[in-house]
Amino acid sequence: MKVISGHTGWVRTIAVDHTNEWFATGGDDRVIKIWDLASSQLKLTLTGHISAVKGLAISKTSPYLFSVADDKMVKCWDLETNQVIRHYHGHLSGVYSCALHPRLDILFSGGRDGTVRVWDMRTKNQIHCMAGHNHTVHTIAAQAAEPQVISGSQDCTIRLWDLRKGQSLKTLTNHKKGVRCIALHPVEYTFASCSADNIKKWKCPQGDFMHNFRGHETIVHSLAVNEDGVLVSGGDNGTIKLWDWATGHLFQDMDTIAQPGSLEAEAAVFAAVFDQSGTRLLTGEADKTIKIWREDPDATPQTHPTRFQPEMVPKRY
Repeated sequence: MKVISGHTGWVRTIAVDHTNEWFATGGDDRVIKIWDLASSQLKLTLTGHISAVKGLAISKTSPYLFSVADDKMVKCWDLETNQVIRHYHGHLSGVYSCALHPRLDILFSGGRDGTVRVWDMRTKNQIHCMAGHNHTVHTIAAQAAEPQVISGSQDCTIRLWDLRKGQSLKTLTNHKKGVRCIALHPVEYTFASCSADNIKKWKCPQGDFMHNFRGHETIVHSLAVNEDGVLVSGGDNGTIKLWDWATGHLFQDMDTIAQPGSLEAEAAVFAAVFDQSGTRLLTGEADKTIKIWREDPDATPQTHPTRFQPEMVPKRY
């Protein structure tokens, strides 16, 4: 494990570049920092937001970084000049999440006004204002196949959206608490969602419920999944759990190590993301650090035994 310090506030969001050479982080200290992934050295600090940065997205086709924050602003940064080149105006309150469409030049953002807004990346025009949630939109995921947009909200629902019409296709109401994060599987046509009550796995395109991941007894803030079928969940009490995607089996349980001098309550894992290889995990935490975890090359079945006890009749809700 490697610990990177540099932020002066909670680290809320992490995004890894598709080249796997650098990553960006944003936090409550209102700045965006760009780091070298191999050496963990700070390359750049971008200032411009006047409130906590809540979401980042990096474009694969152009040298652009998109950021959203509590100051109602959605910004587009040109990483060749390191300046803001576009603002997307329309949100009525703080913006909590953003996502880029993998094929089209479209940006999605959602926030405390309960809407998911669809923006034309180049012209700054708002294509749709997709209303339906009646509370804060915490998380947005975008994919090339239908449903192209999935959003999770504090109103305990997940909505699958029709991007052409700008309307809700389906509302998933299985969660009993607010939905904090949605993670799309990179290969399978499935996704997972987390809240304080459970982590649930769903099947696209209809949003059919598959099974629960049981055992994370806290508010779950972050999810990440890699191609090997490893799901990582980060909790409010500093616990990081690793699950088998196919069966929902919890095979490893870790506690993050808080920085010396931080409060006992400051252990939350707010962001978790795998790098492009799927072997390194980056977490952004409430002790103001970024931690990089890697697989233990010396692990054996004897040192890390698997306790696989599947439920014979999995719950269907």
